[in-house]
Amino acid sequence: MVDWTDRSTCIIFGDAAGAAVVSATGPDEPSKVGPVVWGSVPEKSDAVRIEGWRPYIQQEGQAVFRWATTALAPLAIKACERAGVPVEDIAAFVPHQANARIIEGIAKRLGMPQALVAKDIVESGNTSAASVPLALSKLVERREVPSGAPVLLFGFGGGLTYAGQVVRCP
Repeated sequence: MVDWTDRSTCIIFGDAAGAAVVSATGPDEPSKVGPVVWGSVPEKSDAVRIEGWRPYIQQEGQAVFRWATTALAPLAIKACERAGVPVEDIAAFVPHQANARIIEGIAKRLGMPQALVAKDIVESGNTSAASVPLALSKLVERREVPSGAPVLLFGFGGGLTYAGQVVRCP
């Protein structure tokens, strides 16, 4: 879905997939998957879109950057609140791997200096919806986050949609 002649967009996207195995917890165990905070910003839906006779993804990079670095941190904090996990207790933050400057901007606004921030963008690129599970899997493989530690996952993308939740690291 990328136009290889549009150098402002085509170089940003990679291809991948992700999956997770989720298991039940016992009646006396805390939940390992927190509630989801999700939504969209319809008034900015044209910032990342596919339209017209050429069905390629198009984006307004500056608008996406400004939105991501200002609007997403409060939504990520809301995911922590809904999960009942204070932001300062988050062991790792695994955001969508869109852009290193966006990742750093959101992490700074979250104010969680103790948290490990996943930065898989250099290795895997922006793999759209797969970037969060890929980045998490690499943290787990490298044993950078202790089993059972709270991890904040946060994705965002086309149409300026977003979703976030706190999970317990496998």
